[in-house]
Amino acid sequence: MTQDGQFSDGRFTDGQFDAEANPFAAAEQVSATLGTLTDALLDERTSRHPAASLSALRASGTSGTSGASEASEAGQHPAAEALFGLPLAPNGPVHTTLPRLGTVITAGTARPGTGAPLADRAATALLARYGGGAVRGAIADRGTTSAALFQLPVTGEIADPKLRPPFAPALAALAGGQQTRQPVELATGAGTEVRLVVPPGFHPLTSPGGPAGVSARTVPPLPAGADGADPVAVAAADELTAHLAEVAEELFSATGQAPRRDFAVIAATLADLVHASGTVYAGVCALDADGRATEATLVVSLARHPLPITALATELATVRRHAEVWTVLLPAGPAAVLVEGRTVPVPGALAADGQRRWVVTSVVQAFVPLPDGVSVLCVQLSTAQPEDWELYTEAFAELLKSVQFGWDGGTGVPVRASAPAAEEPTDVPAPEPPADFNPFAQLADAETAEDRDPALRGTPVTVPPPDFNPFAPETLPPAPTETAEEEDPALRGTPVMVPPPDFNPFAPETLPPLPDTTPDTDTTATAAATDPFGTVTAADQPSDPFGTTLAPQGPAVPPPPSAPPRIPAPAETAPEEPPLLKGTPVMIPPPDFNPFAPETLPPLPDTTPDTDTTATQGPETSPFG
Repeated sequence: MTQDGQFSDGRFTDGQFDAEANPFAAAEQVSATLGTLTDALLDERTSRHPAASLSALRASGTSGTSGASEASEAGQHPAAEALFGLPLAPNGPVHTTLPRLGTVITAGTARPGTGAPLADRAATALLARYGGGAVRGAIADRGTTSAALFQLPVTGEIADPKLRPPFAPALAALAGGQQTRQPVELATGAGTEVRLVVPPGFHPLTSPGGPAGVSARTVPPLPAGADGADPVAVAAADELTAHLAEVAEELFSATGQAPRRDFAVIAATLADLVHASGTVYAGVCALDADGRATEATLVVSLARHPLPITALATELATVRRHAEVWTVLLPAGPAAVLVEGRTVPVPGALAADGQRRWVVTSVVQAFVPLPDGVSVLCVQLSTAQPEDWELYTEAFAELLKSVQFGWDGGTGVPVRASAPAAEEPTDVPAPEPPADFNPFAQLADAETAEDRDPALRGTPVTVPPPDFNPFAPETLPPAPTETAEEEDPALRGTPVMVPPPDFNPFAPETLPPLPDTTPDTDTTATAAATDPFGTVTAADQPSDPFGTTLAPQGPAVPPPPSAPPRIPAPAETAPEEPPLLKGTPVMIPPPDFNPFAPETLPPLPDTTPDTDTTATQGPETSPFG
């Protein structure tokens, strides 16, 4: 789906981010700042890896096992299933470079670190390491070095929609769907962790041991005459100093000290910015693509955003109307992938010619919700070379396929991107029930509503006993003997008659005997059995020519009487029926009633005229002549 929208940003002020409604703005600002850094500091003197290094491991499947080769052919990273089996540091966001694999990144919601400031100490140590001197864009005798001196950080802005990069085939292939992996089960209290593999070619600007206070390495004692700083913070700053010096040596191995010093010191001033944004990995890539220089940046961060993937993708497509947003399915689960164009400023203090300018970058950004339901992994890659867009998006797609989650099964905890401001409310833990709490136990008889705990006050309800049977016949209480004024108000009402337990509503109703309507003359005794169909048979002929034995015939149907039936005298008046038998009486036929017997009709009246007028009637009065 494609929508157009305004790119929201955040501001880094006094060590805090004001991200407003965009929880990913801080990491996006880090990405824009790294784009400025690569454009200003990486030049013809930079040592570059061949562009094939991004896909060298994926193409060769150099894991050494047939299973790894099969995984590579299936489009997955060779060692993606074994990331949580690697012996990495137990604390803090860390990354470790492993041979024939890449750089494994580990981060989690229970690894936030203490957030001790490192930028000043690391920058000062690097200046001393390179013998001092003026860093590009800074004043030599200022005495302190900070990111503000270099007009950093910078914020990306929305680019012209016509400059938006296409949704590359490698990214579109992620929407095809694939089998997902279940999160690795972690110990209780470990929260949610994520591990992924960054391909070779990227130089990390974050310390391998993580921020201050979470390094797994042994913290040595401070030397004599130290300034009394926290030993853990001093050790972390020293580790960051050594790491940035090593990265500067790799990037500028064929040149003098000045480019190394500029890059290392400026990168050190961004250490607090990177940590406050929730970034767990920030790196730059310098490649040679057939004799042409090309760069890219990569930022991996964690943010708190409790929205399901569908709502998250809808929000991204609504807010960023100029971006293209797709919902894809990774081995780690569903994700939203965004592609858009951004412009980042290059301050005049860092530009080689001293002139401020703008650089258009192509950005791909993936949002992968973590299993805890409140945290989101955000991975974004940007490059200022649109001709190398497919090269970088292929590496980005492989990086997303390597993402693997671990989870302790608990609810999510906030990801601490920065220390909470003084005016912001802190999270209040929910009350926990006691260990012996039984939600199915019966409530004991408590005191009155005024005496018991206010938290337990409410409307009492009646709980049925354990042997309550809702299908048992209801037992009615005996009729009350007191008057309506004295009885319980809850039992007042109109009494009704309840039938006895052996009442059968389908039994034939017993009615009074019918009057005797038998005629005086006994004509039925002498009547012969007649065939209802009028068949005449011989006297010695059996009733059935097939020899069927029939049951004895019942009494013959009497012939029509020659005189009307005698009407019996009216019966005595029946006693008054009880109230329950009042109604309209109906006649119930006797048990031997035969509805198919010929109906007995009264004799027709004699219509013979008294005088024989037809004999003397003339022919003129006959209608037949």
